[in-house]
Amino acid sequence: MRQRLLGLVLALGLVVGVVVLVVQQHHRSPGPAPQPTATAGSIALSGLIGSEKNDFFTADQVQQAFRAKGLTVSVRTSGSWQMAEEAKGKPYDFVIPASSVAARAITTPITTTAVRPFYSPLVVIAHQQTAQFLQSNGLATVDGNGIWTFHMAQYLADVQRQLGWSDLKGGSLPPDLAGKIYIATTDPNSSSSASLYLAVMSYLANGSQVVSDQTGIDRTAPLLHYLMANQGALLASSDQLFRDFVAGTGKPLSWTYESEVAEQAMKGNMPGDTVVLYPDIGITSDHTVVELTPKADALAQALLNDPTLINLEAQYGFRPTADPQKMVAALKTKGQDHGFLPNLTSLGSQPPPPTTDILQKIVAAASPVGSGN
Repeated sequence: MRQRLLGLVLALGLVVGVVVLVVQQHHRSPGPAPQPTATAGSIALSGLIGSEKNDFFTADQVQQAFRAKGLTVSVRTSGSWQMAEEAKGKPYDFVIPASSVAARAITTPITTTAVRPFYSPLVVIAHQQTAQFLQSNGLATVDGNGIWTFHMAQYLADVQRQLGWSDLKGGSLPPDLAGKIYIATTDPNSSSSASLYLAVMSYLANGSQVVSDQTGIDRTAPLLHYLMANQGALLASSDQLFRDFVAGTGKPLSWTYESEVAEQAMKGNMPGDTVVLYPDIGITSDHTVVELTPKADALAQALLNDPTLINLEAQYGFRPTADPQKMVAALKTKGQDHGFLPNLTSLGSQPPPPTTDILQKIVAAASPVGSGN
């Protein structure tokens, strides 16, 4: 009897203990709520950009500046003229080609106004010995401030005569200049920089008139085809063409964005004898945000107006629309501003590019067989 009573007491104690434990757990104060991650509540955006903007968009400082504005931005690179097709049916929020002409070829399902947060002139880069040879043959001049100008009318005259570099008799011919006279570009079917080169050359070949119809296309096509065919295999992106030049494996005379040269100059990566030549009849690359979803406007406005991002745009070689002087000022702080034009208003003629459909026809007429898409 005593053992049975003892067992009953122990069992009752166990039940009471369990009940007390359950009650204590039920009334225990809850712990702190989980804290949101750094990107919680931010606007997530994905888009396509040209390769010349990849260093900027993927830089830690730029990504941090985006997060400070409540944006989480991821990008993929694509040729400016490939973006329209590549964006179809994909969940991209924005695309940023390297020209307003390519931007107009991209359809968007929303009503929006294209934004140009920054821009860059197209330039010719060469080594010092090559630049001096160009100067000796009327293709280039340099002023007292070390700013080089490339003379497009003389270049047009030389290529119309289908001259080779060895036909030029002024000065000593650099060993890397061989074959016909031409400026190396990328593939205009994919790359905006090359299509803008054709825009300038078509303007010159059309009697300093913007090509606006089939007659103009037919008139200029033979020369433009000649300029592209002489180059052989064409690279798909300006980034490849430029990096080959920096590595010493590229073409002696290359058409590229000023921003790519300025960015690497600020990093101290340019060959010491690099010369930047500004065409006296040139064209500017307008990096244009095309919004594909309403939330992309937050990115466009941040790139256009945010002081931190504007400073970073300049540090990566672009000329911010809000303050174009910042790029050369950034170069000056690094002691690398020599040879860069402080103010683009002193450039020569800047004819507008043809309309999108005309430029696409110019590219098709100029492209070597088998090139492009």
